[in-house]
Amino acid sequence: MEKGLIQVYTGKGKGKTTAALGLALRAIGHGFKVLVIQFMKGNINYGELESAKKLSPYLVIKQMGRETFVSKNNPDPVDIKLAQEGFSFAKKAIENKEYDIVILDEINVAIDYGLIPLSDLLNLLDTKPVEVELILTGRDARPEILQRADLVTEMVEQKHYYQKGIKAREGIEI
Repeated sequence: MEKGLIQVYTGKGKGKTTAALGLALRAIGHGFKVLVIQFMKGNINYGELESAKKLSPYLVIKQMGRETFVSKNNPDPVDIKLAQEGFSFAKKAIENKEYDIVILDEINVAIDYGLIPLSDLLNLLDTKPVEVELILTGRDARPEILQRADLVTEMVEQKHYYQKGIKAREGIEI
C-alpha cells in the first residue's frame, strides 16, 4: 500500500465491525494481508473466525477478550491484561509492517473502559508506518482519535430488531 490512512467506524448503530470486515474482504481480493484484533471479544464462535480460516494467510483474526461482558466502572484485571496484550501484538505487527491493513475492532470501547490508555493509541496513530492502513471500530471514539482520522463514519441507529426481543442471529450478528 502506497499510503495507508486511518479510518474510524463509531456510533451507537449496528455495522461497525461488519463495515471493517467488508473492507477486509475487498482488500483480500486485491492480495492485501489483513490483521484483525478483536478487543473485548473471545470464545464466541463469530462467523468471521471461520471465514478467516478459509482466507488464511490473507486474513488473521486474533480475539483478545473473554466471553463475558466487561464492567465499564470496574474492569477485571484479566480484561485489562488481555486488552493490553492485544494492543501490544497489534503495535508490533504495525511497526513490522507484517500486514497491509490492521483492524482494531472495538478499540474505542477498550479505550472508553480504561483497558488501554488513550495516550498509547494516540502514539500509535501518530507513528504508524505510512504503508499501513489502520481501521478503528467501536462506540464512543474520543475526539482526539477523530481528529487524527482520515475518515470517520458514525453509525446511527434508527431502528433495531433487538427492541422487539430478537436475539443475535448466527451468520448475521455472530
